[in-house]
Amino acid sequence: MEKKQKQNIDELLKQWPFDPFAINVRMLESRQRQVLQMRVDMGVLQLETEGRPDGMTPHGASTYYDFLKAKSIEADGFSLDEQNCLEIDREFVQFYHRRVCWLQLKKFRNAVADADHTLGLMDFCKRHSPDDEWTHNHEQYRPFVIYHRTQAAALAWLEGDEEIDTERAIQEVNDGLERMRDLFIEYEAEEQYDEDDLVVRLIEFREGVRERYEIGLTIREQLDKAIEDEDYEKAAELRDQLESRE
Repeated sequence: MEKKQKQNIDELLKQWPFDPFAINVRMLESRQRQVLQMRVDMGVLQLETEGRPDGMTPHGASTYYDFLKAKSIEADGFSLDEQNCLEIDREFVQFYHRRVCWLQLKKFRNAVADADHTLGLMDFCKRHSPDDEWTHNHEQYRPFVIYHRTQAAALAWLEGDEEIDTERAIQEVNDGLERMRDLFIEYEAEEQYDEDDLVVRLIEFREGVRERYEIGLTIREQLDKAIEDEDYEKAAELRDQLESRE
Protein backbone atom coordinates (compact mmCIF):
# COMPACT_ATOMS: atom_id res chain seq x y z
CA MET A 1 0.00 0.00 0.00
CA GLU A 2 1.35 3.41 -1.00
CA LYS A 3 2.17 5.86 1.73
CA LYS A 4 -0.35 8.62 1.95
CA GLN A 5 1.17 11.97 1.00
CA LYS A 6 1.43 14.34 3.96
CA GLN A 7 -1.11 17.13 3.83
CA ASN A 8 0.08 18.98 6.94
CA ILE A 9 2.92 21.44 7.49
CA ASP A 10 4.12 20.15 10.85
CA GLU A 11 7.78 19.95 9.83
CA LEU A 12 7.79 23.45 8.37
CA LEU A 13 6.31 24.91 11.54
CA LYS A 14 8.80 23.03 13.73
CA GLN A 15 11.78 24.19 11.66
CA TRP A 16 10.59 27.80 11.69
CA PRO A 17 9.24 28.62 15.17
CA PHE A 18 6.92 31.58 15.58
CA ASP A 19 8.38 34.54 17.47
CA PRO A 20 5.60 36.78 18.83
CA PHE A 21 8.08 39.61 19.42
CA ALA A 22 9.42 39.83 15.86
CA ILE A 23 8.21 40.05 12.27
CA ASN A 24 9.03 36.61 10.90
CA VAL A 25 9.62 36.94 7.16
CA ARG A 26 11.77 35.25 4.52
CA MET A 27 12.12 34.99 0.74
CA LEU A 28 12.92 31.65 -0.90
CA GLU A 29 12.86 29.77 -4.20
CA SER A 30 9.75 27.78 -5.06
CA ARG A 31 9.07 26.14 -8.43
CA GLN A 32 11.40 28.39 -10.42
CA ARG A 33 10.20 31.58 -8.77
CA GLN A 34 10.78 33.48 -5.57
CA VAL A 35 8.04 33.68 -2.96
CA LEU A 36 7.67 35.49 0.33
CA GLN A 37 6.70 33.71 3.51
CA MET A 38 5.48 35.27 6.73
CA ARG A 39 5.37 33.13 9.85
CA VAL A 40 2.21 33.82 11.83
CA ASP A 41 0.78 32.23 14.94
CA MET A 42 -0.37 28.71 13.97
CA GLY A 43 0.75 28.92 10.36
CA VAL A 44 2.57 30.49 7.42
CA LEU A 45 1.41 33.00 4.82
CA GLN A 46 2.94 32.58 1.36
CA LEU A 47 2.86 35.53 -1.01
CA GLU A 48 3.87 36.01 -4.62
CA THR A 49 6.48 38.69 -5.26
CA GLU A 50 4.82 40.04 -8.42
CA GLY A 51 1.26 40.95 -9.29
CA ARG A 52 -1.31 40.18 -6.66
CA PRO A 53 0.12 38.56 -3.51
CA ASP A 54 -2.15 35.51 -3.74
CA GLY A 55 -1.16 34.94 -7.37
CA MET A 56 -4.74 35.29 -8.61
CA THR A 57 -5.80 37.33 -11.64
CA PRO A 58 -9.33 38.58 -10.83
CA HIS A 59 -11.43 38.48 -14.00
CA GLY A 60 -8.18 38.28 -15.98
CA ALA A 61 -6.70 41.46 -14.48
CA SER A 62 -3.38 41.74 -12.63
CA THR A 63 -5.17 42.91 -9.49
CA TYR A 64 -8.75 43.57 -8.41
CA TYR A 65 -7.94 47.28 -8.50
CA ASP A 66 -7.01 46.99 -12.19
CA PHE A 67 -10.25 45.12 -12.85
CA LEU A 68 -12.30 47.81 -11.10
CA LYS A 69 -10.60 50.64 -12.97
CA ALA A 70 -11.49 49.03 -16.29
CA LYS A 71 -15.04 48.33 -15.13
CA SER A 72 -15.58 51.92 -13.95
CA ILE A 73 -14.56 53.27 -17.36
CA GLU A 74 -17.17 51.10 -19.05
CA ALA A 75 -20.03 52.06 -16.70
CA ASP A 76 -21.23 55.62 -16.10
CA GLY A 77 -21.96 56.42 -12.46
CA PHE A 78 -20.13 53.31 -11.29
CA SER A 79 -20.58 52.53 -7.59
CA LEU A 80 -19.10 49.70 -5.54
CA ASP A 81 -21.48 46.93 -4.53
CA GLU A 82 -21.20 44.56 -1.56
CA GLN A 83 -19.17 41.96 -3.46
CA ASN A 84 -16.79 44.65 -4.73
CA CYS A 85 -16.26 45.85 -1.16
CA LEU A 86 -15.46 42.34 0.09
CA GLU A 87 -12.93 41.76 -2.68
CA ILE A 88 -11.35 45.18 -2.12
CA ASP A 89 -10.87 44.38 1.56
CA ARG A 90 -9.16 41.12 0.63
CA GLU A 91 -6.76 42.97 -1.65
CA PHE A 92 -6.03 45.62 0.98
CA VAL A 93 -5.04 42.92 3.49
CA GLN A 94 -2.89 41.04 0.97
CA PHE A 95 -0.93 44.13 -0.04
CA TYR A 96 -0.52 45.14 3.60
CA HIS A 97 1.08 41.80 4.44
CA ARG A 98 3.41 42.00 1.46
CA ARG A 99 4.36 45.60 2.23
CA VAL A 100 5.37 44.54 5.73
CA CYS A 101 7.45 41.72 4.23
CA TRP A 102 9.26 44.09 1.88
CA LEU A 103 10.02 46.52 4.69
CA GLN A 104 11.38 43.76 6.90
CA LEU A 105 13.56 42.44 4.06
CA LYS A 106 14.71 45.98 3.20
CA LYS A 107 13.27 45.77 -0.31
CA PHE A 108 12.22 49.37 -0.08
CA ARG A 109 11.33 50.08 -3.72
CA ASN A 110 8.96 47.11 -3.64
CA ALA A 111 7.39 48.44 -0.44
CA VAL A 112 6.87 51.82 -2.14
CA ALA A 113 5.19 50.16 -5.13
CA ASP A 114 2.81 48.18 -2.92
CA ALA A 115 2.01 51.26 -0.83
CA ASP A 116 1.24 53.19 -4.03
CA HIS A 117 -1.09 50.39 -5.11
CA THR A 118 -2.95 50.61 -1.80
CA LEU A 119 -3.17 54.41 -1.90
CA GLY A 120 -4.45 54.26 -5.47
CA LEU A 121 -7.09 51.73 -4.46
CA MET A 122 -8.04 53.94 -1.51
CA ASP A 123 -8.51 56.89 -3.88
CA PHE A 124 -10.69 54.73 -6.12
CA CYS A 125 -12.78 53.58 -3.14
CA LYS A 126 -13.27 57.15 -2.02
CA ARG A 127 -14.60 58.15 -5.44
CA HIS A 128 -16.92 55.16 -5.84
CA SER A 129 -17.81 54.30 -2.24
CA PRO A 130 -21.33 53.05 -1.52
CA ASP A 131 -21.60 55.14 1.67
CA ASP A 132 -19.69 57.50 3.99
CA GLU A 133 -19.24 54.92 6.76
CA TRP A 134 -17.46 52.49 4.44
CA THR A 135 -15.27 55.34 3.20
CA HIS A 136 -14.31 56.33 6.75
CA ASN A 137 -13.51 52.73 7.71
CA HIS A 138 -10.83 52.70 5.02
CA GLU A 139 -9.65 56.31 5.08
CA GLN A 140 -8.64 55.96 8.74
CA TYR A 141 -5.73 53.79 7.56
CA ARG A 142 -4.45 56.24 4.95
CA PRO A 143 -1.97 58.01 7.30
CA PHE A 144 -0.39 54.66 8.19
CA VAL A 145 0.03 53.72 4.52
CA ILE A 146 1.54 57.16 3.78
CA TYR A 147 3.88 56.65 6.73
CA HIS A 148 5.03 53.27 5.40
CA ARG A 149 5.47 54.69 1.90
CA THR A 150 7.46 57.68 3.13
CA GLN A 151 9.66 55.55 5.34
CA ALA A 152 10.36 53.09 2.52
CA ALA A 153 11.02 55.81 -0.09
CA ALA A 154 13.53 57.53 2.21
CA LEU A 155 15.28 54.31 3.23
CA ALA A 156 15.64 53.34 -0.43
CA TRP A 157 18.07 56.28 -0.77
CA LEU A 158 19.95 55.32 2.38
CA GLU A 159 20.01 51.53 2.55
CA GLY A 160 18.76 50.39 -0.85
CA ASP A 161 20.60 49.30 -3.99
CA GLU A 162 21.14 52.88 -5.23
CA GLU A 163 24.02 55.12 -4.22
CA ILE A 164 23.34 56.85 -0.90
CA ASP A 165 21.63 60.21 -1.42
CA THR A 166 20.76 61.88 1.87
CA GLU A 167 19.15 64.92 0.23
CA ARG A 168 16.69 62.76 -1.69
CA ALA A 169 15.98 60.76 1.47
CA ILE A 170 15.14 63.90 3.43
CA GLN A 171 13.04 65.22 0.56
CA GLU A 172 11.04 61.99 0.53
CA VAL A 173 10.27 62.54 4.21
CA ASN A 174 9.31 66.17 3.59
CA ASP A 175 7.04 65.11 0.72
CA GLY A 176 5.41 62.53 2.98
CA LEU A 177 4.90 65.09 5.73
CA GLU A 178 3.31 67.47 3.24
CA ARG A 179 1.02 64.69 2.10
CA MET A 180 0.08 64.08 5.74
CA ARG A 181 -0.61 67.78 6.30
CA ASP A 182 -2.88 67.93 3.24
CA LEU A 183 -4.83 64.99 4.67
CA PHE A 184 -5.28 66.69 8.04
CA ILE A 185 -6.41 69.88 6.28
CA GLU A 186 -8.89 67.92 4.16
CA TYR A 187 -10.51 66.50 7.29
CA GLU A 188 -10.38 69.87 9.11
CA ALA A 189 -7.99 68.54 11.74
CA GLU A 190 -4.90 70.63 11.00
CA GLU A 191 -4.53 71.55 14.69
CA GLN A 192 -3.84 67.86 15.42
CA TYR A 193 -1.09 67.56 12.81
CA ASP A 194 1.93 68.53 14.93
CA GLU A 195 0.98 66.11 17.71
CA ASP A 196 0.15 63.13 15.50
CA ASP A 197 2.31 60.13 16.39
CA LEU A 198 3.15 59.24 12.78
CA VAL A 199 4.08 62.84 11.96
CA VAL A 200 6.31 63.03 15.04
CA ARG A 201 8.00 59.76 14.09
CA LEU A 202 8.70 60.97 10.55
CA ILE A 203 10.19 64.23 11.82
CA GLU A 204 12.37 62.30 14.28
CA PHE A 205 13.46 60.01 11.45
CA ARG A 206 14.36 63.01 9.25
CA GLU A 207 16.35 64.73 11.97
CA GLY A 208 18.06 61.43 12.76
CA VAL A 209 19.25 61.28 9.14
CA ARG A 210 20.63 64.82 9.42
CA GLU A 211 22.50 63.93 12.59
CA ARG A 212 23.79 60.59 11.33
CA TYR A 213 25.10 62.01 8.04
CA GLU A 214 25.99 65.44 9.46
CA ILE A 215 24.04 67.46 6.90
CA GLY A 216 22.09 70.70 7.13
CA LEU A 217 19.16 71.92 5.05
CA THR A 218 18.68 70.35 1.63
CA ILE A 219 18.70 72.53 -1.49
CA ARG A 220 14.92 72.39 -1.65
CA GLU A 221 14.63 73.34 2.03
CA GLN A 222 17.03 76.25 1.45
CA LEU A 223 14.90 77.29 -1.53
CA ASP A 224 11.71 77.25 0.55
CA LYS A 225 13.42 79.35 3.23
CA ALA A 226 14.75 81.85 0.65
CA ILE A 227 11.25 82.29 -0.76
CA GLU A 228 9.83 82.70 2.75
CA ASP A 229 12.51 85.34 3.48
CA GLU A 230 11.79 87.02 0.10
CA ASP A 231 15.43 86.55 -0.91
CA TYR A 232 14.54 86.02 -4.56
CA GLU A 233 18.10 86.25 -5.91
CA LYS A 234 19.20 83.39 -3.70
CA ALA A 235 15.99 81.54 -4.52
CA ALA A 236 16.80 81.79 -8.25
CA GLU A 237 20.29 80.39 -7.69
CA LEU A 238 18.96 77.51 -5.61
CA ARG A 239 16.26 76.79 -8.18
CA ASP A 240 18.95 76.52 -10.88
CA GLN A 241 20.92 74.12 -8.68
CA LEU A 242 17.83 72.02 -8.12
CA GLU A 243 16.94 71.89 -11.81
CA SER A 244 20.47 70.91 -12.82
CA ARG A 245 20.43 68.18 -10.18
CA GLU A 246 17.11 66.76 -11.33
